[in-house]
Amino acid sequence: MSEYRRIRKLERWEKEADREALIGTRRLSFARPPAADARPGPPGPGSMPAVSTHVTATRGSPLNLGIYIYDDAEVLDFSGPFEVFSTAKRLAQADWNIFLLAETAGPVQARGGFPVCPHFTIDDHPPIDVLLVAGGIHTGELEKPAVIEWIANVASSAERVASVCTGAFLLAEAGRLDGLPVTTHWEDIPNLKARYPALEVLENQRWVNRGNTTTSGGISAGIDMSLFLVSELASPELAERTARQMEYRWQKQP
Repeated sequence: MSEYRRIRKLERWEKEADREALIGTRRLSFARPPAADARPGPPGPGSMPAVSTHVTATRGSPLNLGIYIYDDAEVLDFSGPFEVFSTAKRLAQADWNIFLLAETAGPVQARGGFPVCPHFTIDDHPPIDVLLVAGGIHTGELEKPAVIEWIANVASSAERVASVCTGAFLLAEAGRLDGLPVTTHWEDIPNLKARYPALEVLENQRWVNRGNTTTSGGISAGIDMSLFLVSELASPELAERTARQMEYRWQKQP
């Protein structure tokens, strides 16, 4: 076996070990929300690092951040938040698990033909503390009852729920945004208002937060919103450090 093939084989083994350590022995059914104590313990040896810091000291358990993607999802809608959360995790040595989810296993063809392999499916994943729904060409997702039901169930038990761009349509379809101030991509605001009159749709906002629910404008606005979420989940100082590490000029005011 060549050295290249040997290294690639080891990498595949390591990825599978990470996945199994994160899932543990739990296989969740989302017919009803998981119990509050149904969270996995710290990942085992050879898995994601578990380092005690001020970020996790107040939780006492890992923080699982799940980002839902689908065919024709806008690339920056999920890769921007993923970069923010993973950079914050690295800087703080935080016990955060950041992962992508899709309806089914196998590559997702994001917008522009960008192939992405999700870590988990909606039927097989760890408990989710922070749910983020990406935007993109979303109309097909609205016609999937299993996806909408899954979003509703996960959102009902998550500590925080967020969307980027037209991901707000999926949260609205799941009944998660009724009566709340929200936003989306400027081009889709009229449609969001017309389709979901129970929402208070705001224009000219990078993001809007109410309680544990945050929605952002389109594409790059998701990065600003994700930095805001880091400031809420950890500290404003960590959000500042994350933006600097990314060489990103954070727009702190929505």
